Amino acid sequence: MSEEKLIELAKTGDRDALRDLVKKYEKTLYSFAFKICRNREKAENVMQETFLSMLRSLKGFDGNSKLSTWLYRISVNHCLMSARKAKKDMFVEPDDDEELFSERHAADWSTIPYKSVENQELREILDRSIDKLAPEYRIVFTLRDVQQLSTEETAGITGLSVPAVKSRLHRARAFLRNEISKEFQR
Repeated sequence: MSEEKLIELAKTGDRDALRDLVKKYEKTLYSFAFKICRNREKAENVMQETFLSMLRSLKGFDGNSKLSTWLYRISVNHCLMSARKAKKDMFVEPDDDEELFSERHAADWSTIPYKSVENQELREILDRSIDKLAPEYRIVFTLRDVQQLSTEETAGITGLSVPAVKSRLHRARAFLRNEISKEFQR
């Protein structure tokens, strides 16, 4: 059955259609939430809250965007709410530090996709570095570089302008390059 038909049935309260939509997106949303929250329990809560929000708001879903985009947006909101509850000083927010943006850190990040990194030590360094990113930057980084969504899709999901997405992505990448470089200098 097509996704459009499932959505229409789910809007009428069809439990089987709702179950099928949840099954279709549960792994994707959990994975996304985990990459942002960096905690299994929080990721599960975010995923559950996302589906509860979907259930409450599905009748208002107009189909102008893909359902996955709409669900990512809901998930982003729940991730941000979760992060606001956490201590603010747990995260580092990239700033305008010239050192962060120096040419020696200007390698193309897309040539080292996260999934293909085989070196366990590098993966651990990358994970620790991503943990330090503020959620607003981690979300953009995850949507663009991990989930491989377009800049426009990321802007739609986050509610940011395309230039703001590009700026946050640039800052996140630069911050991560700098953090990884520091680790290798030790």
